[in-house]
Amino acid sequence: MLKPFLLFLNYFSLSVFLLPNLNIFVINHTFCVKKIYNMSIEINNRQAYFHYFIEGKYTAGLVLLGTEVKSVREGKVSFNDSFCYFDGHELWIRGLYIAEYSMGTTNNHIAVHDRKLLLMKRELNKLQAIIKEKGQTIVPLRIFMNEKNLLKIEVGLAKGKKHYDKRDSIKKRENDRDIKQYLG
Repeated sequence: MLKPFLLFLNYFSLSVFLLPNLNIFVINHTFCVKKIYNMSIEINNRQAYFHYFIEGKYTAGLVLLGTEVKSVREGKVSFNDSFCYFDGHELWIRGLYIAEYSMGTTNNHIAVHDRKLLLMKRELNKLQAIIKEKGQTIVPLRIFMNEKNLLKIEVGLAKGKKHYDKRDSIKKRENDRDIKQYLG
């Protein structure tokens, strides 16, 4: 087991703990512990790659409440039945489940509601033009935290797979797994 590394910045001001799982804690002179950030947040939507051909990816900001951010940091997100749609010139995500925050009070958020996605205007116009084509949709692919510790969502421009395409995906995945087992 790795031991935490302790760094003293100034004798009277702050000490910083660096723990092995990339958590950083700050301890001030009153020995109060405050967690600064956790960089290991990435939640993927694996079913999207199974049900759709992903033709393009876009990174968007996500409008969230405080308790929603805390819940996402705990990893309590589900992409089941979630999709994106346009309302006027704004892109929204519907059906994204973010569990209620366990330490929340009466001001806790609603688990499933529509959330606004933040994209550049030219990206929104481009996506809106492509969506008008038959068979195109926008699906969420993953939620992650960027280098500035802001939650982002990656959405993909997708086209639905037919049943035989899904069988081909399964066959390819099983063949790759067999090759890995045989070689390694």
